Amino acid sequence: MKNSLTAFVFARGGSKGLPGKNIKPLAGKPLIGWAIEAALAVSEIKRVLVSTDDPDIARVARECGAEVPFLRPDSLASDTASELDAWRHALETLRDTEGTLPDPFISVPATAPLRQPQDIAACLNCYRAGGADIVLTTTEAYRNPWFNMVKACGDGTVELVNNPDGSVTRRQDAPDVMDVATVAYVADPRFILAEGKLFSGRVKAVPVPVERAIDIDTAHDFAIAEFLMIKRLDAEE
Repeated sequence: MKNSLTAFVFARGGSKGLPGKNIKPLAGKPLIGWAIEAALAVSEIKRVLVSTDDPDIARVARECGAEVPFLRPDSLASDTASELDAWRHALETLRDTEGTLPDPFISVPATAPLRQPQDIAACLNCYRAGGADIVLTTTEAYRNPWFNMVKACGDGTVELVNNPDGSVTRRQDAPDVMDVATVAYVADPRFILAEGKLFSGRVKAVPVPVERAIDIDTAHDFAIAEFLMIKRLDAEE
């Protein structure tokens, strides 16, 4: 394991839920800047590369201390493009231009600004413990498909996603479930290059507090994240 690691931030320019969100100021800093800052605060991470299709995102990323050695093709920046495809493109590009693969592969999504550096470090430690092709983060789920999550039926009614026999009547009796968070990912780069699905390999999870796991997709998400970030910064003063 190398002592000097590389982290990636993937940030496309075509967000429809919140246009321009990746460089929108949040608590006085561009959203992408929080991800870059958190990654560089991990002692072993010395380099952050941003994969984007957008020149404005590239400019802001460089101002925040990241490198943008290439622009992502438009085909990998659409609403239908897979995140894994963007990951593969970044790894293949570095392999072809620099002759090596960053190992492990570390992704720090721009849309989860409330993460802390220790969350990234925890994912690294979990990966190094072995037994996983990829490590992701989770948080406690608000809803449980055995108890209070429903799906639509063809006749206009709804039914539970699971628990068809009605054996689970209390949330406490339902199997524990978790929400996947977008705080950080650490993976074997060879797994990323070879596989087409995130859960096709051995997956481990690192739990993070719900207040650090907010993923920004809409203006409502952004407002909540900014409120919590300002509250955090005020407490640190």
